[in-house]
Amino acid sequence: MNSEAASWAELLLNAPKNWRKKQMDLWTIENELYDGGMDGYICGVDEAGRGPLAGPVCAAAVILPRGIEIAGLNDSKKLSAKKREALFDEIIKQAVAYGIAYASEKEIDEINILNATFTAMNRAISQLEQKPVLALVDGNTVKGIEMQARNVVGGDGKSASIAAASILAKVSRDRLMLEMAEKYPEYSFEKHKGYGTKVHYAALREYGPSPIHRLTFLKKMH
Repeated sequence: MNSEAASWAELLLNAPKNWRKKQMDLWTIENELYDGGMDGYICGVDEAGRGPLAGPVCAAAVILPRGIEIAGLNDSKKLSAKKREALFDEIIKQAVAYGIAYASEKEIDEINILNATFTAMNRAISQLEQKPVLALVDGNTVKGIEMQARNVVGGDGKSASIAAASILAKVSRDRLMLEMAEKYPEYSFEKHKGYGTKVHYAALREYGPSPIHRLTFLKKMH
């Protein structure tokens, strides 16, 4: 069995018994839009890394084939790192199109985290080889999205497209922060991915900020 087949078999084996019902539920929003006359592709958009003290914010945009079943697909925050990695590969394989993009810690400091998040989202959408007619965006607002968009609160647990985007964004950013851990080992980024843990704050007090820290997020420390 090749590695792709093994990963898919593992996803099926470890998926909840009701995973097919969860899949049907995740397609409710998209199906209502398509059945209501939406003509064209719908993409899901989500981010990872709004809260950390260091590193960029990452966004992903994903167009899935309508009704596709991906065992275990869910909000990335409800999945183990191992399951996210396996699902990442399956989403990339099955997607009609996907885009993954970042806004840097410098951009976050200059334009604030909300605007930087929209910047990353727009960059991810612009990478899509097939152009969507609607973006479903996780969160409370779509005011910074540069195309027709609809927000879905808690969308990563309600929309298949957004759930897929949440996984691509989370895995991509985690991988980047593992690279940063090798570059700046004193901060233990491999343990916390830049979030404000006790270990991270202790390193900041000892070493000060690194070049990838968000200085506007560190003001409370001074």
